[in-house]
Amino acid sequence: MTPRITLDQWRALVAVVDAGGYAQAAEALSKSQSSITYAVQQIESLLGVDAFETKGRKAVPTPTGELLVSRARYLIDEAAGIEASAQRLSAGWEAEIRLAVEIIFPTALLDACMDRFGRESPHTRMEIVEVVLGHRMHALEKGEVDLAILGSVPSGFTGAHLLRLRFVPVAHPDHPLHAIGRALTTRDLRAHRHLVVRETSVDRGGAPSLDSTQRWTFTQMASSIEAARNGYGFAWLPEEKIRRELADRTLVPLTLRDGSERFADLYLVFADAEHAGPGTRRLAALLRDGVAEECRAHHAATTDGA
Repeated sequence: MTPRITLDQWRALVAVVDAGGYAQAAEALSKSQSSITYAVQQIESLLGVDAFETKGRKAVPTPTGELLVSRARYLIDEAAGIEASAQRLSAGWEAEIRLAVEIIFPTALLDACMDRFGRESPHTRMEIVEVVLGHRMHALEKGEVDLAILGSVPSGFTGAHLLRLRFVPVAHPDHPLHAIGRALTTRDLRAHRHLVVRETSVDRGGAPSLDSTQRWTFTQMASSIEAARNGYGFAWLPEEKIRRELADRTLVPLTLRDGSERFADLYLVFADAEHAGPGTRRLAALLRDGVAEECRAHHAATTDGA
């Protein structure tokens, strides 16, 4: 079905509601009042509806008119978004950006940065590839991603330090390790099930290499957290990923004789820094800004708490 109503006519309809009348809409759109009136009449005639009713000297939208205005706003916004995207694409903005992210990066922070980018370039498709240490080189070398957040900057690539994450050893509050009543040793830990995420938790998370036969290895961080929360073992986990569990004490930090906290650094790495597109560079800037804002907020909260 070919649309019979133009964007200008829909824009006139919306303007009458927003401006509060035909004369005000004409002034807001720099058009004559007769052209605004005609546009609305054309909509009503072509659709066989009454968009407005007169109350006193004021044109008030009917229930049908309110629905039309609501849909027209969406249509106008979509058209404006398409034009903005076309301008970005003509200026070299990518139609799709692929981002690899180590699973220890804070999810809420990533989502917030992605949302900001999406509002700036709503028609740029995004692909997020969650990776662990062993697959970082593959994604970059094969050209499968444009940008990556990794535990180090691989040889031959350009990147910069982005964030340092703190890891803490934790277990369910009823776990037997909490009942020992003193600072724990490696021997104490070896007697209990160790929950790890393949490669990332052991090699990147700084967890000691425990010679324990009681080990569950997961491929997803969320699965390891869930197992620890249910009391199936202990784990070194990134503090940012378990803030809720720490707050409601479904996970409680373990006190170790040595190494009660570990740290992991993350870096922002370009697959091809020299030829990175403007969208990729903008996303990188938003990630850097988002991390900086989060660090400032965390520092302020820590200072106030002290």
